[in-house]
Amino acid sequence: MKTKHRQNLLAAALAGLLAMNGFTPPAHAQESHYDKMANLPFAENRPTKETAQTLRDELLFQRATQTYLWALPLINTLGMKIGSEKVFGAGYNVLPVWKKRLDAKTLVTTPNSDVIYAMSYVDLGRDGPLVFEAPPNLQGILLDFWQRPIPVDGGRFFGDVGLPGPDGGKGGKFLLLPPGYQGKVPKGYFVYRSGTNNVFIFLRSFYQDPKNLTPAIALVEQSKIYPLNGQAGAKPMKFPDASGVPANMLPINDGSAFDQLKQLVDSEGGNLAESDSLGLLASIGIIQGRPFKPDARTREILDRAAKTAYKMSRVIGFQEAVSGRSFRVYPDRRWLNPMADATPANPAGPFDLGWRRTAGGYLDLDTRIWFFTDYYSISPGMISQIPGKGAKYMIAFTDSEGTPLSGGSNYRLNLPPNIPAGNFWSVTLYEAENASGLANGQPFPSLGLRDKPTQNADGSTDLYLGPKAPEGKAGNWLATVPGKGYFAILRLYGPTEAAINKSWKPGDIEKM
Repeated sequence: MKTKHRQNLLAAALAGLLAMNGFTPPAHAQESHYDKMANLPFAENRPTKETAQTLRDELLFQRATQTYLWALPLINTLGMKIGSEKVFGAGYNVLPVWKKRLDAKTLVTTPNSDVIYAMSYVDLGRDGPLVFEAPPNLQGILLDFWQRPIPVDGGRFFGDVGLPGPDGGKGGKFLLLPPGYQGKVPKGYFVYRSGTNNVFIFLRSFYQDPKNLTPAIALVEQSKIYPLNGQAGAKPMKFPDASGVPANMLPINDGSAFDQLKQLVDSEGGNLAESDSLGLLASIGIIQGRPFKPDARTREILDRAAKTAYKMSRVIGFQEAVSGRSFRVYPDRRWLNPMADATPANPAGPFDLGWRRTAGGYLDLDTRIWFFTDYYSISPGMISQIPGKGAKYMIAFTDSEGTPLSGGSNYRLNLPPNIPAGNFWSVTLYEAENASGLANGQPFPSLGLRDKPTQNADGSTDLYLGPKAPEGKAGNWLATVPGKGYFAILRLYGPTEAAINKSWKPGDIEKM
């Protein structure tokens, strides 16, 4: 014991001497988790019983963590579906509509409070081919459960409904077909062939006056969804009002995510993914048609893996550069977009609509994780680089100095004159932890053109972000909450040429 005590004293003295001379030992000098795994004992060249159990647990944890991150688009969609159906009901005829706009009581990834939303979830495997009937001027996207825009017969369109879709804004009948459908396709439909049985229907309508939402709501409520085999016997449509109703539609962040993936695998089978990815699911016990009943020990590991993977997605989701690419829209600004290098000739940048690199053909996994941490849904119409069409989104996690935005600080955002949005623009604040709308005590965590903020003498607009409105600036103020981190999204709907060629650029969010 005396020898060990002397060794400890000598080690402490040496550490103190090194510190005095400006040398800090590396963090891994102490045994890390990785050292522990690498140094687990073998006996007679074989793992001991304890070593084997430790490594089996570690293997399950690692595979489950990677499965969660790989499946994040599915988990994002499942969170919305399960949260919606729990509160508003299920079925192809149930289409919740946020009739008083979407406020912070609806927990969902980066919603837009400045349009009327409607979202529904249908199962073509259960109900067969379905018809979605849309009125003129309704905008929407039809997506499979990976949130890939569904290809339309003819090869020119993917997912879009409305102005950027095959109907050109005139409305019509959109036929949703399940994977591998071989039946007769009747005439008179725009035909969408889904890669999964489960389909996400995401609709938006635009209002002109925040005080009169009735026309936009009435437009959505002209929608119809019914089986191809007979409208006469279809269930009557239901349009529950989702505004102001607490609903958690966020990605599932615990071990129940794996139970939901199991149900999805059972309903999709080989439609869900290619064999290697199905093998990843199988490695943690998720196999079509087989029971998934983890014991208590396995369940605990899966739960910790899901919680860890969720936090990992938050790490990736706050990065300015992912997979070797900067997401900065402007080199001298902090505003980000994963398709920052998109052009009119190549509106998706280096990706296809499933987040595969067009050069090399491989899945850009981290960029997909970034996107489904911070957003949901994508389509050619949303990312259009044609002036006056689509939208341009930019996200800011930090102030001009690169410091994360803090709810207790005061900031100013300057938007130069002639904001290039043919339809409207808005700035919306979101919770840093889960990307839902910031519950800041205001009716909506957004401020934009239709709120008529005061302009400066030069035509620019200053917005103020902080716990209290600067004196005389309440009309230009977005409230924040001390102790809560947040981020901001700037949206330009119907972006004009100055937005697309980047000759107009917003200021950074500057600390006051």
